[in-house]
Amino acid sequence: MKKRILIGIPVYNEAKYINSVLSEVCKYADDILVVDDGSTDLTPALLAGHKVEVIRHSENRGYGRSLQDMFRWAAVDNFDWLITMDCDEQHEPASIPDFVRMIDQDDSDIISGSRYAETHPENDMPPKERQAINRQVTDELHDALGIAITDAFCGFKAYRVPTLDAFDFDVNGYAFPIQFWVQAAARKLRITEIPVRMIYNDPNRTFGGQLDDPVKRLDHYRAVLCNELRKHETLLELHSASTPC
Repeated sequence: MKKRILIGIPVYNEAKYINSVLSEVCKYADDILVVDDGSTDLTPALLAGHKVEVIRHSENRGYGRSLQDMFRWAAVDNFDWLITMDCDEQHEPASIPDFVRMIDQDDSDIISGSRYAETHPENDMPPKERQAINRQVTDELHDALGIAITDAFCGFKAYRVPTLDAFDFDVNGYAFPIQFWVQAAARKLRITEIPVRMIYNDPNRTFGGQLDDPVKRLDHYRAVLCNELRKHETLLELHSASTPC
């Protein structure tokens, strides 16, 4: 039986990219959900010109909250899989069939894109501090949980929707992937990585607030990691005592 797949795209002030990205995504998918996280530019008006479902937040609630809304929508509408991707042209819609092929193999619960799994000749170089923090947090997740991932923060992912019912999320911001990975390990979900291109169109793009400070951002990520490890320690088989907690 053919699996029902939903493409989920979080957006926040993406008027520059939204027409080009959605036009490309529509070539590969029929079911598309956009979560507009309180955009204040022309994003809402531009969305009206595309054949997509839209959830609109009245105010900015965070990247993690947008993903949680996608999870709920996908479950209520009985989709089998949810593929998430960004709307700033940093994820290539042409890679969607790669995720679909892995879904058809039916031996994974999470299929996660990795910008570090392969060296692509057209890869962009990310800002050094972003790459350093990504690698640091990925290493700490690997050491604590034993999960074989190389890119903790890539938003290009496919989720087996029925597995998401058991999760308990309360992290609404950019640290959401850390909470997700700990709970995925606690539930012993099957994880597969596939390579995706590393694209950085705007190296000056900010996280906002205190997270623009790399030291405070890493401290925040580690605080979320430690909290999740404590919450789920009875379900986890921790592989290392060298966590930052």
